[in-house]
Amino acid sequence: MNELGRPAVSEAPLLPRMPVAVVLDNVRSLNNVGSFFRTCDAFAVERLVLCGITGSPPDREIHKTALGAEQTVPWEHHTSAAEAVTRLRGEGYTPLAVEQVEGSARLDEFTPEPAMKYALVFGNEVDGVSQGALDVCAGAIEIPQAGTKHSLNVAVSGGVVLWRFFCAFRKLL
Repeated sequence: MNELGRPAVSEAPLLPRMPVAVVLDNVRSLNNVGSFFRTCDAFAVERLVLCGITGSPPDREIHKTALGAEQTVPWEHHTSAAEAVTRLRGEGYTPLAVEQVEGSARLDEFTPEPAMKYALVFGNEVDGVSQGALDVCAGAIEIPQAGTKHSLNVAVSGGVVLWRFFCAFRKLL
């Protein structure tokens, strides 16, 4: 880690963070949850909000994929994504669902504004973002795709979207 210039786990609370909260809406796979922890750590996400049936640490299955990132990423749990998103809106975040819905913006045509805070809502592996959470979001973004499938794995989507936001915010970190 020293050769890579990475901070120690003990330094995590002091690190600058991207003004982005990630909300997981009923993500059922603990491997996906662990992947989100690891991705949120890599891209300096401010916090991870676990909602509904989404598993939370401590959990052996989450740890297998997170590889300790569950100790470096601030996280919280809420009973519903709609409640969490409403709260985040009240804290000044602009909530965006990562979902294929009418009126969604294409990720490659969306530019995050460095002066804003965002809450990115990722949904269940089968059902996507719940209607309740969609109803309280300010909009939606989707990842353009050229293949025959209609979606990506939720954790893969998280990596793609968070990379786009990280590129916009990196110079501020």
